[in-house]
Amino acid sequence: MMARLILLNKPYGVLTQFTDRENGRQTLADYVNLPGVYAAGRLDRDSEGLLLLTDNGPLNAQIAHPKYKKTKTYWVQVDGDPDDAALAALRNGVMLKDGMTLPARVRRIDEPAGLWERDPPVRFRKSIPTSWLELTISEGRNRQVRRMTAAVGFPTLRLVRYAIGDWTLDGLVPGQWREIEVAAPRAAPSSGPTAAPRSGDAAKGPRRAKKPSFANRGGGQAAAHGSAYDDAKPSRKVHRTRSARSSDSPSDITGQDSAARSSRGARPFNRRRPVKD
Repeated sequence: MMARLILLNKPYGVLTQFTDRENGRQTLADYVNLPGVYAAGRLDRDSEGLLLLTDNGPLNAQIAHPKYKKTKTYWVQVDGDPDDAALAALRNGVMLKDGMTLPARVRRIDEPAGLWERDPPVRFRKSIPTSWLELTISEGRNRQVRRMTAAVGFPTLRLVRYAIGDWTLDGLVPGQWREIEVAAPRAAPSSGPTAAPRSGDAAKGPRRAKKPSFANRGGGQAAAHGSAYDDAKPSRKVHRTRSARSSDSPSDITGQDSAARSSRGARPFNRRRPVKD
């Protein structure tokens, strides 16, 4: 299976997205009019050079996700002339606020041949020379190259991404793009709809079934089982009444109740006495 890959030379000042409704700044939509493609990774608004776009999800992930460690090569114009100690620090890794960077490849170069003028032009100090470096990294931290050169004492003035892996911006002027076809990587197999257990669930073991509430033990289950529930657990009052109806006459029942109350010391049942005036 083949996938579409777009190689764009992103100009300075262009956002790596297709809309900017709030501020109206330039976006990829001003240069790429292809439906269904998305940027694989990012390139800062104040940086220039190669940006890859694709309509294939697995290919996008393979280019942009840090775990694949896809190399990216930059042309970096710095303020000053880096010495060997600064270059060695970049090669070995630099401590940044978010941790130590991985070792990088770096070398001094002349200004790249055929490099276009930036609009707006780079601001630099006439009394201090500028230098060009070729820096290759395999990470994708936010503004990483700029932070790395600043950490060794040589701030970045201009940043142009030349290559991502084996793809380069050769033959592309700012704002120009070309489309190629590449083999699409296979998507990772799905693990199925079963959700992964939450942390600690395996140690807790299976959960116990909840006990039914009072309403479920009574009315809820009675409604579900109907008369079978009533026959299984009849109240004593109902049981006595049924027995009385089957064997005793009404007068016998009244006499038995009166005798029972008398034996407990209770006042026998009498009709309501008339109130004396």
